[in-house]
Amino acid sequence: MDSSKSQIKRAKQLDALAAVLPMAAADRYAEVLTDADVATLKHLAETGIGANTLRALASDLAYLEAWCRAATGRALPWPADPELVLKFIAHHLWDPEQKAIDPGHGMPDAVIAELWDRRILKVRGPHAPKTVSRRLANWSTLHQWKGVEGRFDDAGVKKALRLAMKASGRAPQRKSRKPVTRDILECLLASCSGSKAIDLRDRAILLIAFAAGGRRRSEVATLKHSQISVADPIKLRPTDPTSPMVPCVRIALGRTKTTTAGQGAFVFAAGRAAVALYEWMQAANVTSGPIFREVRKDGSIGANPLTPQSVNLILKKRCRMAGLDPAEFSAHGLRSGFMTQAGRDGIPLVDAMRQSAHKSVQQAAGYYDEQEHAQSRSVQIFI
Repeated sequence: MDSSKSQIKRAKQLDALAAVLPMAAADRYAEVLTDADVATLKHLAETGIGANTLRALASDLAYLEAWCRAATGRALPWPADPELVLKFIAHHLWDPEQKAIDPGHGMPDAVIAELWDRRILKVRGPHAPKTVSRRLANWSTLHQWKGVEGRFDDAGVKKALRLAMKASGRAPQRKSRKPVTRDILECLLASCSGSKAIDLRDRAILLIAFAAGGRRRSEVATLKHSQISVADPIKLRPTDPTSPMVPCVRIALGRTKTTTAGQGAFVFAAGRAAVALYEWMQAANVTSGPIFREVRKDGSIGANPLTPQSVNLILKKRCRMAGLDPAEFSAHGLRSGFMTQAGRDGIPLVDAMRQSAHKSVQQAAGYYDEQEHAQSRSVQIFI
């Protein structure tokens, strides 16, 4: 079979994974990936691996294949030797000032040009350390799935990566420049206070995403009716014996970034969030399947779930309607906003983590906005 027919075959096989792979780039992926790569991705999909994880694996595998061919003139080998891993680190974690002096430093210009022209490379400078770490981790994972032993624990590789990370002067970028705290959320909710289906849906999305612990956009987009159950009402003011009761729902998290479907993780959403969810489900007649669905221009409601990107676009649209700069916020700001607001309200970190489902204290604390840190009592201990 010639290369053209093989590429068409791979494209068709990738189409079968359209629900989990970024298929806007299907043809480009078919050019880069090998038949064995596509077979690996199909196997991963059949094992029930999370959609986001599979998307990241597919994207990183396509990048690694393209980079290796551009940098070495050959296909990505399995297993990869330590020298190739070291070359990857050198090509992606480098000093721009040194490259200005020495053009041979970092990724060669010819490699940059080839990857850029093929729309594989998205930045011309050094990569973010987190991106490099993720790609190396996924490269190692793919070795395991292919049944070959990688050399990513090689002492030379680990030392080179550690030194490159330390030398990198690139500050980590937040997924959302600003957190969506309570005051910002109220502005967004005011923009969807109407009774139209799209207002009901967007209000429920914003409130559930925030109140249920700052849920990730993928978790909101894939939320299903079977994950929702009615919980006992709770007090609006827990310490007040005369406090009125408010409705509460229990949300089974299923598979998330830090949990698997079998772990039984769950969170709660109460008060306005629970009411907004009920109103949307009733208006959309959601009795099974996905909770959040497309609302067409004529106001009718589709059956298919939203995509994670749709959740992000909804938040940005509501930012524009509320007079806020959409560039300052993303859907992930609901997660950092929940943690930041918890800090403002004096909620113990362990309680906030129980609701957000964070596993690491360091990771959870990292979501606090820098300004909140600057205003904290720990900074003011001796002024």
